[in-house]
Amino acid sequence: MTSPTSASPFRDPASELAAFVDDYQRSGDVGTLLDQLKALAKRSSPDLLKAASQSYREMPEVVIPLYERIVADSPDDAQSMVVLANAYWLTGRGPDVVSELASRAKKVDASNRGAWHLWALAESDLRKRTNRWHEVTKHFPSDQLARAALADNATSLANDESDPVALKLAIATYESLLAESKATAQKLALEQTLKTLRTFKV
Repeated sequence: MTSPTSASPFRDPASELAAFVDDYQRSGDVGTLLDQLKALAKRSSPDLLKAASQSYREMPEVVIPLYERIVADSPDDAQSMVVLANAYWLTGRGPDVVSELASRAKKVDASNRGAWHLWALAESDLRKRTNRWHEVTKHFPSDQLARAALADNATSLANDESDPVALKLAIATYESLLAESKATAQKLALEQTLKTLRTFKV
């Protein structure tokens, strides 16, 4: 008799994937899950895999084996590279592999904001990471999340290395965020941060 999770020519990838994940959530056996997903990825097209995995984007153990196949078969699919890089980041795979994938995605599609964010986030050196976030804000000037990351990293750089240029950058960036802020709590937090930074000695 065919088991509920065994491969069948009459089952679509979405149904198989759902069965595999259900079994995994009951058993906690990640090894079996990974074996099943790798086999599923080999016998399914990238488009079917992407559609089937939509409901499991928050499960890196599901995303990684499927998207490794998708990325291998779709070298011009920047968004799939971003999805895989993000899953790697969430599982602590390391900044080098995340940065490499994000860089590839940026080259394929320079408008992919997720690629730029992961590229900046994955840099382990504080000064270089600050510079990367600065590049992101130049490419996406209305990206408040990137500007907040820039301000935070510039603040850390000013504090750690007594860098007056980084301090000036942090203040200017926080000021721009304050000028655009609508929420009262956010405004108060930004005002307090700026008050502290303006008295900071470097």
